Amino acid sequence: MIAMLLQDLLEEAGATSFAFAATEQDAVALAVEHPPRVITSDIQLLEGTGPRAVAEIKSRLGGIPTVFITANPDACDQCRSPDALLTKPINSDQAVRAFEAAISHG
Repeated sequence: MIAMLLQDLLEEAGATSFAFAATEQDAVALAVEHPPRVITSDIQLLEGTGPRAVAEIKSRLGGIPTVFITANPDACDQCRSPDALLTKPINSDQAVRAFEAAISHG
């Protein structure tokens, strides 16, 4: 549900393509196959974590602006310099601003 909401919000902000992954391994594989301009990642995935997936993606593809999303911001100790950290429930305006800022830095 959150991914679909986020997709709707980011489409309105100008995003044109999306890939969704439920696991760390799938996130890395999708990013390598279709390199993203911006990464949005939950902290906890069904298997693995968002921060580990993002670290692996960046080690393979270089610096990509990243927006982490979590219900527990204290759990983001493992996030490495996110461009933004959004707390669930997601505030629509904050999500759009974070995406727009990430795009402008990417």
